[in-house]
Amino acid sequence: MSSVALGTSTARFGAENTPFLSARNVAERLGVTLTELAGMIGVARNTLVAKTGARKVDSALSPVVRILAMASEMAGGEDRAAIWFKHQPIPGWAGKTAYDLVSEGKADKVLAYLEAVRSGVYA
Repeated sequence: MSSVALGTSTARFGAENTPFLSARNVAERLGVTLTELAGMIGVARNTLVAKTGARKVDSALSPVVRILAMASEMAGGEDRAAIWFKHQPIPGWAGKTAYDLVSEGKADKVLAYLEAVRSGVYA
């Protein structure tokens, strides 16, 4: 999914002159290395920087960018969202953070949690 399809709040994660997300921008925002980002989203590090892997990387990064955009909106800024993503345990997940859950392939659970909180339900 392209950054255009995700909306203007996620456009800052886009790669220059392409419709795809930038792994470097996402890694920079989270304060992680490309190797750490690759491990979290389940792709090879070389795939993150190869032009031929743009669609695969875009697909893998989309949930992370959506989580960061929602958290940024709710937390009052990108820096706070990045800190929340890496350090704040999510209730009901045995002390796991959004970073941990995304690494386990459970980005959908983080998005559902954020949607519930946004709707006024505290899980």
